[in-house]
Amino acid sequence: MLPSMSNMVISTIVFFIAAWFARRYFDEQGIPKGMTRSVIVFVLASLVSWGAGDLVDWAQVKIEGPQAAAQTSVNLTQLLKEAGQQQP
Repeated sequence: MLPSMSNMVISTIVFFIAAWFARRYFDEQGIPKGMTRSVIVFVLASLVSWGAGDLVDWAQVKIEGPQAAAQTSVNLTQLLKEAGQQQP
């Protein structure tokens, strides 16, 4: 299933919000800035963002119903013949 545009927008916004909250929490705990802290913030924000994107997709399926996958019965050879090109 391809991600929807709303999934991309919401997960991007959630990523920056989660990263901001994680940095703020680590500052309050007195954890020094460094590479390890930056990687932890990135991973946490990525996981929260991924979860938000999945939640958006789940809600979209619940609201609109499952989307049928595009099905084509034409194979590559037929497409090349119609386009008038040589086969590889």
